[in-house]
Amino acid sequence: MNIAVISGSNGLIGSESVSFFAEKMDLVIGIDNDQRAYFFGPEASTKWKRTEQEAKFSNYKHYNTDIRDYSALEKIFSEYGNDIKIVVHTAAQPSHDWAAREPLTDFTINANGTLNFLELTRQHCPQAVFIFTSTNKVYGDTPNFLPLVELEKRWEISESHPYFAEGIDELMSIDHSKHSIFGASKVAADVMVQEYGRYFDMKTAVFRGGCLTGPNHSGAQLHGFLSYLMKCAITKNHYTIFGYKGKQVRDNIHAWDLVNMFWHFYQNPRCGEVYNAGGSRFSNCSMLEGIEICEQITGNKMNYSYSESNRSGDHIWYISDVAKFKAHYPDWSYKYSLETTLAQIFDNLKSRV
Repeated sequence: MNIAVISGSNGLIGSESVSFFAEKMDLVIGIDNDQRAYFFGPEASTKWKRTEQEAKFSNYKHYNTDIRDYSALEKIFSEYGNDIKIVVHTAAQPSHDWAAREPLTDFTINANGTLNFLELTRQHCPQAVFIFTSTNKVYGDTPNFLPLVELEKRWEISESHPYFAEGIDELMSIDHSKHSIFGASKVAADVMVQEYGRYFDMKTAVFRGGCLTGPNHSGAQLHGFLSYLMKCAITKNHYTIFGYKGKQVRDNIHAWDLVNMFWHFYQNPRCGEVYNAGGSRFSNCSMLEGIEICEQITGNKMNYSYSESNRSGDHIWYISDVAKFKAHYPDWSYKYSLETTLAQIFDNLKSRV
């Protein structure tokens, strides 16, 4: 039997992984205890997605398990053993603002939880492919010291810089910078996933995401940029832009495109690899540009204000260079543009808000 284990299975990337691998595996094991509702309130709960998945996929089995509970996780891994062919670890505390409120909670989920999955994979299914969703926040605020140029609606990197053509590559240092508490806990997990790959010869991969997005996101103010932006555009609720004149740039990758990267890696895995995984030059926008697109799609004028205080450690400009992954897996390519993704988010939210 071929089994996929997916943590955070009701979240954005986890649920996309469930949908993707349900068509390719005999059984998909989902692990998710809806911590998102604890982090961001009931409006961010993912229970709706669990209900939908259990009704849609006959080969989906859900476990309402806390990823910090090693003994509870071990029961799952010991039951299925070497039938587990892939572990997609997406569960996390995802907000750098929230992490500062409860650093112990953040670290035990992001770092210790990841270590739990790595060790259980090593003990019970060492030949399985291990996928970890990391973050570009592991680079800290180093991108903010690049030679940036202020344009009318966005910040941009100088055309003379090597990063201008394709974005930031994996050689950027993760050292000597301000990461945020969240970024630091993800660094710990990120490095451990690499180490298990290199030290134990396990087939592990770290995907350092830009802004991960898509119609299944339960967006909240502290996490889920495009989803929450579109939600405010639809409901006309107030939205606050934090710092950088609203010109901060994010690259945005659709959840399906990211999970398709996982699939390509799974078919030809390597040990301890690291890939930047964002929208690159293909799909990116500033806050102001994102607001304009949301206004066009909804036909509503956004109700927003500006705060001079930027979020601590936040990036002014970040675009991912995905050339390394494309070189390793040349058959992979993007499917969803920024505009298509936002239209999907709009259609999904209209049925839920």
